[in-house]
Amino acid sequence: MTIDVHGAVAPRFGAIEKAFADAFAGRPSMGAALAIRHHGEIVVDLWAGLADPRDRSPWNENTATVIFSCTKGLLALLAARLVQEGRLDYDAPVTDYWPEFGAAGKHTITVTELLAHRAGLSAPREPLTVNDIVNWSRMTATLARQTPLWQPGSGHAYHAITYGWLAGELIRRVTGESAGTHFQRAIATPLHQDAWIGLPDYARSRVAYVSADATLQDLIADEAAHRDINVPDWSEKSMTLGGALPPELVGEESGFNDPRIQAAEVPGAGGIATARALASIWSSAITTTDGVCLLSAATMQEATQIQTEGAPIFGSPGPWPRWGRGFQLDSQTRRYLTASGFGHDGAGGQVAFADPDTGIGFAFLTNQMEGREDTRATHIIDTLRALLKTLPG
Repeated sequence: MTIDVHGAVAPRFGAIEKAFADAFAGRPSMGAALAIRHHGEIVVDLWAGLADPRDRSPWNENTATVIFSCTKGLLALLAARLVQEGRLDYDAPVTDYWPEFGAAGKHTITVTELLAHRAGLSAPREPLTVNDIVNWSRMTATLARQTPLWQPGSGHAYHAITYGWLAGELIRRVTGESAGTHFQRAIATPLHQDAWIGLPDYARSRVAYVSADATLQDLIADEAAHRDINVPDWSEKSMTLGGALPPELVGEESGFNDPRIQAAEVPGAGGIATARALASIWSSAITTTDGVCLLSAATMQEATQIQTEGAPIFGSPGPWPRWGRGFQLDSQTRRYLTASGFGHDGAGGQVAFADPDTGIGFAFLTNQMEGREDTRATHIIDTLRALLKTLPG
Protein backbone atom coordinates (compact mmCIF):
# COMPACT_ATOMS: atom_id res chain seq x y z
CA MET A 1 0.00 0.00 0.00
CA THR A 2 1.25 3.48 -0.90
CA ILE A 3 0.36 6.10 1.65
CA ASP A 4 0.25 9.83 0.97
CA VAL A 5 2.27 11.48 3.73
CA HIS A 6 1.62 15.17 4.33
CA GLY A 7 3.59 17.79 6.20
CA ALA A 8 7.25 18.71 6.30
CA VAL A 9 10.61 17.26 7.30
CA ALA A 10 13.91 19.08 7.68
CA PRO A 11 16.37 17.77 5.06
CA ARG A 12 18.70 16.13 7.56
CA PHE A 13 15.75 14.17 9.02
CA GLY A 14 14.54 12.77 5.71
CA ALA A 15 14.87 9.14 6.81
CA ILE A 16 12.13 9.70 9.38
CA GLU A 17 9.48 10.26 6.71
CA LYS A 18 10.04 6.76 5.32
CA ALA A 19 9.94 5.23 8.81
CA PHE A 20 6.63 7.00 9.39
CA ALA A 21 5.24 5.78 6.07
CA ASP A 22 6.35 2.24 6.94
CA ALA A 23 3.95 2.31 9.91
CA PHE A 24 1.00 2.23 7.49
CA ALA A 25 2.01 -1.01 5.77
CA GLY A 26 -0.97 -3.38 5.90
CA ARG A 27 -3.06 -0.80 7.78
CA PRO A 28 -5.42 0.80 5.23
CA SER A 29 -7.77 2.18 7.91
CA MET A 30 -5.16 3.82 10.13
CA GLY A 31 -4.52 7.47 10.75
CA ALA A 32 -1.44 8.84 12.50
CA ALA A 33 0.76 11.85 13.07
CA LEU A 34 4.40 12.31 13.99
CA ALA A 35 6.11 15.42 15.32
CA ILE A 36 9.70 15.91 16.44
CA ARG A 37 11.52 18.95 17.77
CA HIS A 38 15.32 19.05 17.96
CA HIS A 39 16.79 21.61 20.37
CA GLY A 40 13.43 23.38 20.19
CA GLU A 41 13.32 23.47 16.38
CA ILE A 42 10.51 21.72 14.48
CA VAL A 43 12.25 19.13 12.29
CA VAL A 44 9.40 16.67 11.62
CA ASP A 45 5.67 17.44 11.31
CA LEU A 46 3.86 14.67 9.43
CA TRP A 47 0.40 13.17 9.17
CA ALA A 48 -1.35 10.61 6.99
CA GLY A 49 -4.23 8.18 6.72
CA LEU A 50 -7.78 8.37 8.02
CA ALA A 51 -9.17 10.27 10.98
CA ASP A 52 -12.33 8.16 10.79
CA PRO A 53 -12.37 4.93 8.76
CA ARG A 54 -16.16 4.79 8.99
CA ASP A 55 -16.62 7.69 6.58
CA ARG A 56 -13.06 7.73 5.16
CA SER A 57 -12.44 11.28 6.39
CA PRO A 58 -8.72 12.07 6.20
CA TRP A 59 -6.34 12.87 9.01
CA ASN A 60 -5.25 16.48 8.53
CA GLU A 61 -2.76 18.83 10.09
CA ASN A 62 -5.18 19.81 12.87
CA THR A 63 -6.48 16.34 13.76
CA ALA A 64 -6.24 15.49 17.44
CA THR A 65 -6.74 12.11 19.09
CA VAL A 66 -7.09 10.51 22.48
CA ILE A 67 -3.58 10.04 23.86
CA PHE A 68 -4.43 7.51 26.59
CA SER A 69 -1.65 7.16 29.18
CA CYS A 70 0.49 9.82 27.54
CA THR A 71 -1.80 12.00 29.69
CA LYS A 72 -0.04 10.69 32.80
CA GLY A 73 3.16 12.28 31.58
CA LEU A 74 1.41 15.64 31.40
CA LEU A 75 0.29 15.28 35.03
CA ALA A 76 3.86 14.40 36.01
CA LEU A 77 5.00 17.63 34.34
CA LEU A 78 2.42 19.62 36.30
CA ALA A 79 3.53 18.01 39.56
CA ALA A 80 7.20 18.67 38.79
CA ARG A 81 6.40 22.33 38.07
CA LEU A 82 4.68 22.62 41.46
CA VAL A 83 7.74 21.09 43.15
CA GLN A 84 9.93 23.56 41.28
CA GLU A 85 7.75 26.41 42.52
CA GLY A 86 8.01 25.18 46.12
CA ARG A 87 4.28 24.44 46.32
CA LEU A 88 4.57 20.63 46.43
CA ASP A 89 7.05 18.33 48.17
CA TYR A 90 7.67 14.86 46.73
CA ASP A 91 8.59 13.55 50.20
CA ALA A 92 5.55 14.93 52.00
CA PRO A 93 2.53 12.79 52.90
CA VAL A 94 -0.34 13.21 50.45
CA THR A 95 -2.50 14.14 53.45
CA ASP A 96 -0.56 17.40 53.83
CA TYR A 97 -2.49 18.54 50.75
CA TRP A 98 -5.51 16.21 50.70
CA PRO A 99 -6.43 15.31 54.31
CA GLU A 100 -9.30 12.97 53.41
CA PHE A 101 -6.90 10.74 51.53
CA GLY A 102 -5.54 9.37 54.81
CA ALA A 103 -8.57 7.15 55.46
CA ALA A 104 -8.24 3.35 55.67
CA GLY A 105 -4.55 3.33 56.53
CA LYS A 106 -3.28 5.59 53.74
CA HIS A 107 -1.97 8.39 55.94
CA THR A 108 1.71 7.53 55.40
CA ILE A 109 1.60 7.48 51.58
CA THR A 110 3.90 10.13 50.16
CA VAL A 111 3.51 12.21 47.04
CA THR A 112 6.32 10.20 45.42
CA GLU A 113 4.60 6.90 46.21
CA LEU A 114 1.34 8.17 44.76
CA LEU A 115 3.04 9.35 41.55
CA ALA A 116 5.11 6.15 41.22
CA HIS A 117 2.21 3.66 41.25
CA ARG A 118 2.88 2.52 44.82
CA ALA A 119 -0.28 3.77 46.58
CA GLY A 120 -2.25 0.50 46.47
CA LEU A 121 -5.18 2.08 44.60
CA SER A 122 -4.61 0.69 41.11
CA ALA A 123 -8.24 -0.43 40.80
CA PRO A 124 -11.55 0.24 42.53
CA ARG A 125 -12.81 -2.40 44.93
CA GLU A 126 -16.38 -1.84 43.70
CA PRO A 127 -17.48 -1.75 40.04
CA LEU A 128 -18.00 1.70 38.57
CA THR A 129 -20.16 3.16 35.81
CA VAL A 130 -19.66 5.87 33.22
CA ASN A 131 -21.75 8.18 35.38
CA ASP A 132 -19.25 7.59 38.18
CA ILE A 133 -16.11 8.27 36.18
CA VAL A 134 -17.32 11.54 34.68
CA ASN A 135 -18.03 12.83 38.19
CA TRP A 136 -14.74 14.15 39.61
CA SER A 137 -15.80 14.56 43.22
CA ARG A 138 -17.39 11.11 43.28
CA MET A 139 -14.22 9.47 41.97
CA THR A 140 -11.82 11.28 44.28
CA ALA A 141 -14.03 10.58 47.30
CA THR A 142 -14.23 6.91 46.34
CA LEU A 143 -10.46 6.59 46.13
CA ALA A 144 -9.85 8.63 49.27
CA ARG A 145 -11.94 6.29 51.41
CA GLN A 146 -10.82 3.02 49.76
CA THR A 147 -8.68 0.51 51.62
CA PRO A 148 -5.49 -0.13 49.62
CA LEU A 149 -5.20 -3.36 47.61
CA TRP A 150 -1.77 -3.95 49.18
CA GLN A 151 0.34 -2.39 51.90
CA PRO A 152 1.24 1.03 50.47
CA GLY A 153 4.90 1.37 49.61
CA SER A 154 5.55 -2.37 49.76
CA GLY A 155 5.24 -2.85 46.02
CA HIS A 156 3.69 -1.41 42.92
CA ALA A 157 1.05 -1.99 40.27
CA TYR A 158 0.17 0.20 37.34
CA HIS A 159 -2.62 2.63 38.25
CA ALA A 160 -3.91 2.59 34.68
CA ILE A 161 -6.89 4.91 35.10
CA THR A 162 -7.09 5.75 38.81
CA TYR A 163 -3.73 7.55 38.57
CA GLY A 164 -5.47 10.48 36.92
CA TRP A 165 -7.85 11.22 39.77
CA LEU A 166 -5.15 10.64 42.39
CA ALA A 167 -2.53 12.92 40.82
CA GLY A 168 -5.19 15.27 39.48
CA GLU A 169 -6.79 15.81 42.89
CA LEU A 170 -3.37 16.43 44.40
CA ILE A 171 -2.82 19.13 41.75
CA ARG A 172 -6.29 20.56 42.43
CA ARG A 173 -5.68 20.75 46.18
CA VAL A 174 -2.39 22.60 45.67
CA THR A 175 -3.49 25.01 42.91
CA GLY A 176 -7.22 25.43 43.46
CA GLU A 177 -7.71 24.57 39.78
CA SER A 178 -8.79 21.31 38.17
CA ALA A 179 -6.02 19.34 36.50
CA GLY A 180 -7.35 20.24 33.06
CA THR A 181 -7.67 23.93 33.85
CA HIS A 182 -4.22 24.06 35.42
CA PHE A 183 -2.74 22.21 32.44
CA GLN A 184 -4.20 24.78 30.07
CA ARG A 185 -2.95 27.73 32.10
CA ALA A 186 0.51 26.41 32.92
CA ILE A 187 1.46 24.49 29.78
CA ALA A 188 -0.87 24.38 26.75
CA THR A 189 -1.74 28.09 26.54
CA PRO A 190 1.81 29.46 27.02
CA LEU A 191 3.00 27.12 24.25
CA HIS A 192 -0.04 27.91 22.04
CA GLN A 193 -0.62 24.20 21.52
CA ASP A 194 -3.75 22.10 21.04
CA ALA A 195 -3.88 19.70 23.96
CA TRP A 196 -6.64 19.24 26.51
CA ILE A 197 -7.52 17.27 29.62
CA GLY A 198 -11.26 17.65 29.23
CA LEU A 199 -12.18 18.37 25.60
CA PRO A 200 -13.91 21.72 24.94
CA ASP A 201 -16.97 21.67 22.69
CA TYR A 202 -15.31 23.79 20.02
CA ALA A 203 -12.65 21.13 19.38
CA ARG A 204 -14.93 18.08 19.21
CA SER A 205 -15.02 17.92 15.40
CA ARG A 206 -11.23 17.68 15.27
CA VAL A 207 -10.96 14.43 17.25
CA ALA A 208 -10.17 11.19 15.42
CA TYR A 209 -12.28 8.08 15.88
CA VAL A 210 -10.23 5.41 17.69
CA SER A 211 -10.59 1.71 16.92
CA ALA A 212 -9.08 -1.47 18.37
CA ASP A 213 -7.65 -3.77 15.72
CA ALA A 214 -7.69 -7.58 15.72
CA THR A 215 -4.33 -7.93 17.52
CA LEU A 216 -5.64 -6.02 20.53
CA GLN A 217 -8.97 -7.83 20.51
CA ASP A 218 -7.17 -11.19 20.34
CA LEU A 219 -4.91 -10.22 23.25
CA ILE A 220 -7.89 -9.28 25.40
CA ALA A 221 -9.74 -12.47 24.47
CA ASP A 222 -6.68 -14.57 25.34
CA GLU A 223 -6.32 -12.88 28.72
CA ALA A 224 -10.02 -13.43 29.45
CA ALA A 225 -9.78 -17.11 28.51
CA HIS A 226 -6.99 -17.67 31.05
CA ARG A 227 -8.61 -15.67 33.85
CA ASP A 228 -9.65 -17.46 37.03
CA ILE A 229 -13.19 -16.18 37.64
CA ASN A 230 -12.88 -17.05 41.32
CA VAL A 231 -9.95 -14.66 41.88
CA PRO A 232 -10.25 -10.88 41.45
CA ASP A 233 -8.24 -9.76 38.44
CA TRP A 234 -7.06 -6.41 39.70
CA SER A 235 -5.03 -5.75 36.56
CA GLU A 236 -8.15 -6.10 34.42
CA LYS A 237 -10.18 -3.99 36.85
CA SER A 238 -7.51 -1.29 36.71
CA MET A 239 -8.27 -0.88 32.99
CA THR A 240 -12.05 -1.28 32.99
CA LEU A 241 -12.79 0.09 36.47
CA GLY A 242 -15.04 -2.88 36.95
CA GLY A 243 -17.18 -2.21 33.88
CA ALA A 244 -17.18 1.55 33.31
CA LEU A 245 -14.81 1.11 30.35
CA PRO A 246 -14.61 -1.66 27.74
CA PRO A 247 -11.51 -3.91 27.90
CA GLU A 248 -10.27 -2.34 24.66
CA LEU A 249 -10.86 1.13 26.18
CA VAL A 250 -12.88 2.12 23.10
CA GLY A 251 -16.09 1.06 21.36
CA GLU A 252 -18.37 2.55 18.71
CA GLU A 253 -19.67 5.22 21.09
CA SER A 254 -18.19 3.93 24.33
CA GLY A 255 -15.01 4.23 26.32
CA PHE A 256 -12.79 7.02 25.10
CA ASN A 257 -14.90 7.50 21.97
CA ASP A 258 -17.79 8.56 24.23
CA PRO A 259 -18.24 12.36 24.05
CA ARG A 260 -19.12 12.42 27.75
CA ILE A 261 -15.80 10.84 28.70
CA GLN A 262 -13.84 13.03 26.28
CA ALA A 263 -15.39 16.16 27.78
CA ALA A 264 -14.84 15.04 31.36
CA GLU A 265 -11.45 15.23 33.02
CA VAL A 266 -10.21 11.62 33.12
CA PRO A 267 -6.50 12.38 33.41
CA GLY A 268 -5.29 8.81 33.72
CA ALA A 269 -5.96 8.24 30.03
CA GLY A 270 -8.35 10.83 28.62
CA GLY A 271 -6.11 13.59 27.31
CA ILE A 272 -6.62 14.68 23.72
CA ALA A 273 -3.91 16.35 21.66
CA THR A 274 -2.15 16.71 18.36
CA ALA A 275 1.27 15.16 17.89
CA ARG A 276 2.61 18.65 17.24
CA ALA A 277 1.38 19.75 20.67
CA LEU A 278 2.92 16.84 22.54
CA ALA A 279 6.28 17.15 20.81
CA SER A 280 6.33 20.84 21.70
CA ILE A 281 5.37 20.18 25.33
CA TRP A 282 8.09 17.56 25.78
CA SER A 283 10.63 19.75 24.02
CA SER A 284 9.81 22.56 26.44
CA ALA A 285 10.49 20.20 29.35
CA ILE A 286 14.18 20.13 28.43
CA THR A 287 14.92 23.29 26.44
CA THR A 288 13.38 26.66 25.71
CA THR A 289 10.71 26.05 23.09
CA ASP A 290 8.61 28.89 21.69
CA GLY A 291 9.77 30.95 24.64
CA VAL A 292 8.81 28.37 27.29
CA CYS A 293 11.05 26.16 29.43
CA LEU A 294 9.02 24.07 31.87
CA LEU A 295 11.66 22.40 34.05
CA SER A 296 15.05 23.33 35.44
CA ALA A 297 17.83 20.78 35.19
CA ALA A 298 17.65 20.19 38.94
CA THR A 299 13.89 19.60 38.88
CA MET A 300 14.21 17.24 35.93
CA GLN A 301 16.92 15.24 37.67
CA GLU A 302 14.83 14.86 40.83
CA ALA A 303 11.65 14.00 38.96
CA THR A 304 13.30 11.31 36.83
CA GLN A 305 15.09 9.36 39.54
CA ILE A 306 13.99 5.72 39.41
CA GLN A 307 11.27 5.01 41.97
CA THR A 308 9.55 1.93 40.58
CA GLU A 309 10.83 -1.00 38.52
CA GLY A 310 10.71 -4.79 38.46
CA ALA A 311 7.84 -7.22 38.97
CA PRO A 312 4.50 -5.73 40.06
CA ILE A 313 2.39 -6.90 42.99
CA PHE A 314 -0.11 -8.65 40.73
CA GLY A 315 2.51 -10.56 38.78
CA SER A 316 2.89 -10.29 35.04
CA PRO A 317 5.60 -11.57 32.73
CA GLY A 318 8.53 -9.22 32.15
CA PRO A 319 10.08 -7.11 30.93
CA TRP A 320 8.48 -4.37 33.01
CA PRO A 321 8.28 -0.58 32.73
CA ARG A 322 10.21 1.78 34.95
CA TRP A 323 8.94 5.02 36.50
CA GLY A 324 10.33 8.08 38.19
CA ARG A 325 8.03 10.49 40.00
CA GLY A 326 5.22 9.99 37.51
CA PHE A 327 7.40 9.92 34.42
CA GLN A 328 7.85 6.69 32.49
CA LEU A 329 11.58 6.15 32.03
CA ASP A 330 13.64 4.31 29.46
CA SER A 331 13.41 0.54 29.99
CA GLN A 332 13.43 -2.71 28.09
CA THR A 333 9.67 -2.35 27.75
CA ARG A 334 9.75 1.16 26.32
CA ARG A 335 13.00 2.25 24.72
CA TYR A 336 13.48 5.95 24.16
CA LEU A 337 16.53 7.39 22.42
CA THR A 338 18.93 7.19 25.37
CA ALA A 339 18.82 6.24 29.03
CA SER A 340 17.97 9.87 29.86
CA GLY A 341 14.61 9.75 28.04
CA PHE A 342 11.41 10.37 29.99
CA GLY A 343 7.76 10.80 29.07
CA HIS A 344 4.93 8.30 28.78
CA ASP A 345 3.49 5.96 26.20
CA GLY A 346 -0.19 5.17 25.83
CA ALA A 347 -2.51 2.29 25.03
CA GLY A 348 -2.52 1.01 21.50
CA GLY A 349 0.62 2.69 20.18
CA GLN A 350 0.92 6.29 21.42
CA VAL A 351 4.39 7.49 22.47
CA ALA A 352 5.53 10.92 23.66
CA PHE A 353 8.77 11.83 25.41
CA ALA A 354 11.71 14.14 25.91
CA ASP A 355 15.34 13.16 25.61
CA PRO A 356 17.70 15.69 27.21
CA ASP A 357 20.86 14.01 25.90
CA THR A 358 19.79 14.53 22.28
CA GLY A 359 17.52 17.57 22.68
CA ILE A 360 14.52 15.74 21.24
CA GLY A 361 10.82 16.26 21.94
CA PHE A 362 8.89 13.43 20.27
CA ALA A 363 5.29 12.38 19.70
CA PHE A 364 3.74 9.61 17.62
CA LEU A 365 -0.04 9.32 17.78
CA THR A 366 -2.43 6.96 16.01
CA ASN A 367 -6.12 6.08 16.09
CA GLN A 368 -5.58 2.37 15.41
CA MET A 369 -4.90 0.61 18.69
CA GLU A 370 -2.82 -2.55 18.48
CA GLY A 371 -1.79 -5.27 20.90
CA ARG A 372 1.14 -7.64 20.61
CA GLU A 373 4.16 -6.91 18.44
CA ASP A 374 3.29 -3.28 17.74
CA THR A 375 6.52 -1.89 16.30
CA ARG A 376 5.21 1.28 14.65
CA ALA A 377 6.64 3.84 17.09
CA THR A 378 9.59 1.63 17.97
CA HIS A 379 10.73 1.54 14.34
CA ILE A 380 10.53 5.33 14.10
CA ILE A 381 12.45 5.79 17.36
CA ASP A 382 15.12 3.31 16.26
CA THR A 383 15.48 5.18 12.96
CA LEU A 384 15.75 8.49 14.77
CA ARG A 385 18.38 7.13 17.17
CA ALA A 386 20.53 5.94 14.26
CA LEU A 387 20.06 9.22 12.38
CA LEU A 388 21.07 11.38 15.34
CA LYS A 389 24.38 9.55 15.56
CA THR A 390 25.21 10.81 12.06
CA LEU A 391 24.46 14.46 12.73
CA PRO A 392 27.33 16.86 13.54
CA GLY A 393 27.52 18.09 17.11
